[in-house]
Amino acid sequence: MRRILSLLLCTLLVVPFTLPASAKAPVPAIKSQPGFATLTKAVDQTIDKNIKEGRIAGTVVLVSYDGQLVYHRAAGLADPEKKMPMKEDSLFRLASVSKAFTSMAAGALLEKGKLKLDDPVSKWLPDFKPKTADGKQPVVTVRHLMTHTAGLDYGFFQPKDGPYRKAGVSDGLERSDIALDENIRRIASAPLLFEPGSAWHYSLAIDVLGGVVAKANGTSFPQAMADLVTIPLGMKDTVFYVQEKDRARMTAPYYLDREGKLARMNDRDADVPMGEGSIHFSPDRPYDTKSWPSGGAGLTGTAPDLIILLETIRKGGAPIISDGLMKQMCANQTGKLTVMPGTAYGLGWAVLTDPDAAKSPQSAGTLFWSGVYGHNWFTDPAKKLSVVILTTTTLDSLESHGLATDVRDAIYTSLPK
Repeated sequence: MRRILSLLLCTLLVVPFTLPASAKAPVPAIKSQPGFATLTKAVDQTIDKNIKEGRIAGTVVLVSYDGQLVYHRAAGLADPEKKMPMKEDSLFRLASVSKAFTSMAAGALLEKGKLKLDDPVSKWLPDFKPKTADGKQPVVTVRHLMTHTAGLDYGFFQPKDGPYRKAGVSDGLERSDIALDENIRRIASAPLLFEPGSAWHYSLAIDVLGGVVAKANGTSFPQAMADLVTIPLGMKDTVFYVQEKDRARMTAPYYLDREGKLARMNDRDADVPMGEGSIHFSPDRPYDTKSWPSGGAGLTGTAPDLIILLETIRKGGAPIISDGLMKQMCANQTGKLTVMPGTAYGLGWAVLTDPDAAKSPQSAGTLFWSGVYGHNWFTDPAKKLSVVILTTTTLDSLESHGLATDVRDAIYTSLPK
């Protein structure tokens, strides 16, 4: 069951607009750009098809080619019950899309020399000394956290009486009034799944990384994220806690029930079907400042902010990370460890190593990840592409026939030669 859920979680247009290195300039006026009419039509048809079939209520899709936004569209409804149209600055619960931001924050500290990849996590979090099932206490490093090779887990991968549930570990998707440090302590109290570095397993590692980032920066984690990533890149909407004035821009989360029909989540609590089990969500978590800041799942943001991050990565990391370190972060850091077919893992995201094995039209070296609230992103350096796909349908990004896969395929079959 754990392996099935892990694989599900890992699976898964026309205008000139130069994205500046600092990304501090406002978005300029949009004008038509020749050469992308076919791509625009293909992606439009794909989005319209998914809305008509009832897979999604709304979406925002951005496609950047060689530093220019060649497709942008907000389609459908941000909140069907309120008849609120989707807008390009609509706010989405980012779920695991948060991991890319947290990894970039860690990268900024690596760049400053305040953090090292082979630092023991216990250097920054003295009580983080988890043991294996046989009682050994191996060293867990920052590198292990950033590559998901630390031997940690997610509670939703475990049975209801599993060690994470018994320890009261929060997965970062539900409301919780415990502190970040306390959640990390609870994670460390549970046994490791394996010796760090010996296997790959998707987990709460990036949440622990958030604790390390906070300590290394000498601030709270939300402040560290602002200091290291969102302020330097000029992002206005990527936050852990949404202010009252911005709540009107929040999208309403939906999911496909077991009959394949769209169902709205309850604001406070929702159990969404996944495989043979379910994942527990609290959609109003972004409004609860008592909930701990989850580096793996807790950010809220917009498509424009995310495309800035992707272009920063694709262009080499400036102004927060040097080109040399950025290349290291984007390279295969897990060797032959099993991630997904044709896929390895870098320092914060998946790296496509064999497009044929992955059955993907993307180029080798493409970086990608998704989020369970229904989002997907990728950047293909060889094609000079960065793509953001945010939706209102939880788990849609993990479906092989969902909007993200459809948009990806539409883009690659219609790129100008």
